[in-house]
Amino acid sequence: MISATARKYLYFSVFAAGMTTLAVELSAARLLGNIFGTSNLVWASIIGLILIYLTVGYFIGGRWADRSPHLRTMYLIMVWGAFLIGLVPLVANPVLKAAADAFDQFQVGILFGAFTGVLILFSIPVTLLGTISPFAIRLAIRSPAEAGSISGRVYAISTLGAFLGTFLPVLLFIPTIGTIYTFISFSIFLMLVAIAGLWLSYSWKVALPWIWMPVVLLILVIFGMGRGIKASAGQVYETESQYNYIQVLEENGYLILRLNDGQGDHSMYHPSEIDYHGPWKQFLVAPFFNQPFYAPGDLDNMAIIGLAAGTSARQATEVFGSIPIDGYEIDPEIIAVGQEFFDMNLPNLTAIPQDGRWGLEHSGKLYDLIAIDAYRPPYIPWHLTTLEFFQIVQDHLTDQGALAINVGRAPDDRRLIDAIVGTLTQTFPSIYVIDIPGTFNSIIYATMQPTSVEYLYQNLLQLSDQQDVHPLLIEAMKVTAANLQPTSESTIVFTDDLAPIEWITNSMVLRFMLFGDMEILQ
Repeated sequence: MISATARKYLYFSVFAAGMTTLAVELSAARLLGNIFGTSNLVWASIIGLILIYLTVGYFIGGRWADRSPHLRTMYLIMVWGAFLIGLVPLVANPVLKAAADAFDQFQVGILFGAFTGVLILFSIPVTLLGTISPFAIRLAIRSPAEAGSISGRVYAISTLGAFLGTFLPVLLFIPTIGTIYTFISFSIFLMLVAIAGLWLSYSWKVALPWIWMPVVLLILVIFGMGRGIKASAGQVYETESQYNYIQVLEENGYLILRLNDGQGDHSMYHPSEIDYHGPWKQFLVAPFFNQPFYAPGDLDNMAIIGLAAGTSARQATEVFGSIPIDGYEIDPEIIAVGQEFFDMNLPNLTAIPQDGRWGLEHSGKLYDLIAIDAYRPPYIPWHLTTLEFFQIVQDHLTDQGALAINVGRAPDDRRLIDAIVGTLTQTFPSIYVIDIPGTFNSIIYATMQPTSVEYLYQNLLQLSDQQDVHPLLIEAMKVTAANLQPTSESTIVFTDDLAPIEWITNSMVLRFMLFGDMEILQ
């Protein structure tokens, strides 16, 4: 029978273990997401295996508690589980850095092995943490009559801890101290909880021999590793935010913004160049599907959903002048990186740290051009692909307004493009698609008025004869005119109720994992 004080501390220990378990799960997603991305396949793998490890822990914990129903046994299990949690990122760090290099060189075997290996590292510590709740139930029960209430209390307290552990890593620890030190912090915290439990339940002589664990872990952290997450060639800066791993690279004088797994350039900047040979300039073409003559000066304002570090805004300002531009970017840290490294300080640009759908719906403005640059397989926010969203877009376009969407695709898989086109046809009268040469990007254009490809050709001819038109616009219009694709007659319509975007993107990811067809993810 344990004392009243020991019983109260037992409940606190359960709370701490529940909090740490969920903190580990959320931090594991970020640890792996920095290299392998944050697709739902990655999340499903992490969540599924964590649940399996916990299941094994519950089973083992119940049998272990019956054989050794002592607080000392439970706290020793806890201290070892906490210690091993702290070792996971230290052991995984060199493996993940090797995986980052493999990602750059498209070495699929190394990637798969690293991903699997790191997940296996979590098996022992999470299994040990899974033993704590059944152990606590066994120790807290004083009579069979209270078995139900004690069990409910233990699982309720553990779940409350898990609730806190869900938010602390994402909202506080990872953005301020990074993923690795988040692991270390929760590890040391739980070790101290276990050691204090030994002290309170027995004596300082029982607890003192285990002080070496947090001390050794701190020494390993201080002397055994640096703070860097990746060591990519040309790396200028890296950080972690609530939403992303953010990386800035320098290549041949150009600064490049990459996120998470590092596949795909989200923004580019050069102090003396404006054409970055990517998809961004093609957004500029959308209004010129309107009836001729449509001039650059006719466009009064613009919104960008997926601002990133401001490449699209910079090009639009060059072409259209200092028109007001609202740029929606959900991650405020990306905005800060854009302002510091990409000179995203245009006086006509308002960078808005909000979800693009929510921000646009509540903006109260009408725009001549809305550019959406938030799709890249497998990270496509489904709520930006639905009929309801495109109705919001339509409600915020002027009568002569136009929409342009950058969509990643596979060389032989146009299902995503077809589905977006099928959804857009429910709200927009005219839709056009181009494949950007040399990339696996397509641009989908939609106009508020019924328009024609002939209008684009006529506007291009007239603008080509004018000296005051920026050559970037002429080049973008030529690319569009030369690479128009047949517009599909898809019957697929994504809605807020049913938008199975993951079916399409997951098949792309699985094909990459099975066949190493890296090009489909560019």
